[in-house]
Amino acid sequence: MVSKKSRSEVRRKKHMKLRNRFSGTAERPRLAVFRSNTHMYAQIVDDTVGNTLVAASTLQKDVKAELEKTNNVEAAAYLGKVIAEKAKEKGITDVVFDRGGFIYQGKVKALADAAREAGLNF
Repeated sequence: MVSKKSRSEVRRKKHMKLRNRFSGTAERPRLAVFRSNTHMYAQIVDDTVGNTLVAASTLQKDVKAELEKTNNVEAAAYLGKVIAEKAKEKGITDVVFDRGGFIYQGKVKALADAAREAGLNF
């Protein structure tokens, strides 16, 4: 019988393939996205020194207060807007988008589109 890899294992492998292709620099940091079954997380990372410059998630009180649910497309879009606003406050406009091995559709796409509309370039 053929054994099947778990979805999380497949996602991790895809993410490592993506990470080999690009990394965040000081001029153009990486916007990393992670989604779980209940929440979404986004952070902007400078990989040359290993620092997280900006972070936002649906767990934060100010973000959670604005949302009815934390695991839908609307929540992802709001999170994209929040992370872009925080990035602009720090002077970050250009980023590299890291979808974290997730398929670019639904929540991940909503977050990316909202971040673009709020002023991030990628």
